[in-house]
Amino acid sequence: MKPGSVAIVGASETTELGKVPGMSQIQLHADAALNALADAGLKPSDIDGIACAGESPTGMAHYLGIVPTWADGTSVGGCSFMLHVRHAAAAINEGLCKTVLITHGESGRSGVGRGGFGGRGGGGSLSAQFEGLYGGMGPTTAFTIPFLRYMKETGTTLEQLASVAVVQRRWAADNPRASYRDPLTIEDVMTARMIAYPFTKLECCLVTDGGGALILTAAERATDFPTPPVYILGTGESVETPMISQMEDLTSSRAFRVSGRKAFDEAGIGHGEVDHLMVYDAFAHLPFYGLEDLGFCKRGEAGPFIEEGNTAPGGSLPMNTNGGGLSYMHSGMYGMYALQESVRQVRGTASAQVPDVNISVCHGVGGMFAASGTIIMGNQRPT
Repeated sequence: MKPGSVAIVGASETTELGKVPGMSQIQLHADAALNALADAGLKPSDIDGIACAGESPTGMAHYLGIVPTWADGTSVGGCSFMLHVRHAAAAINEGLCKTVLITHGESGRSGVGRGGFGGRGGGGSLSAQFEGLYGGMGPTTAFTIPFLRYMKETGTTLEQLASVAVVQRRWAADNPRASYRDPLTIEDVMTARMIAYPFTKLECCLVTDGGGALILTAAERATDFPTPPVYILGTGESVETPMISQMEDLTSSRAFRVSGRKAFDEAGIGHGEVDHLMVYDAFAHLPFYGLEDLGFCKRGEAGPFIEEGNTAPGGSLPMNTNGGGLSYMHSGMYGMYALQESVRQVRGTASAQVPDVNISVCHGVGGMFAASGTIIMGNQRPT
């Protein structure tokens, strides 16, 4: 993709976030979609491309009255929406459609009309057959395995892990839509109820209701909309394995490395040009992998980097500025919320706005290091 050839011209989350028992999953998708359409000054009949996960694009097109010429139901977990952005940009550049709507909605907490992303396969899945019988019970237990190896090999401390939650709560304190805003200390995090060692409750993602939506179009049209365009500069995606035990390296995500390298190469930028970073944080260890596998830190340096305040307000690399999946929102597939915050930061409209954000990197994970997507955004179209 040519950097800046496609732009985000509409972006919004659901009207309510957190606990929304009065809306089903498909209604959350639709609420987010209508808010994004209003943000862009469009109506459903203006949309000719649609992508979503959780719900099918068929169902969403019917529900919203959209007649698409392009549809994408890619579902690889929480980073599905990063892949949707990448695929939508390719489709627009190829002339398959002109204006794409990407929707997300989950009733993660209330469980109203809740679906889920495909590919799990129930008891017949690879992870169920070859890992589940040893006692794994999903992310809270499976995600501990690679990070325990990471800690052993790098010397990362429990205090450094806890600092992730502390820093992100500092960002959430300035965000009125965040689920939790009260200050945290390292001691608060480390003495919270243990879920699965080394993760305490405050190092595990929230369980909430909500959603979000994006609208993309060709850069040539982007200045015709009421909001400042956010240009797509670089994109990447990859998958590795559905089983933690089969990762190429427990201390590094191959999918992260491949996706991130592709996005940076496409954007043609260096790490020093990045003003803002979002790294999917379903659990507190993911920013360690994101910082290192994306190339912002060398192996084993992410813990001290975060502990020293570099990702905190006023730090050299502001990260997860909405409060992240630990303090802001996490309805199940968090990638859309990370994308929304990158858009807000580039537009200059975030609650905890970082000064002078020109370029934001938004990086997501799907499953337990099973998939990854990376989107690099900017407020200037490259010439």
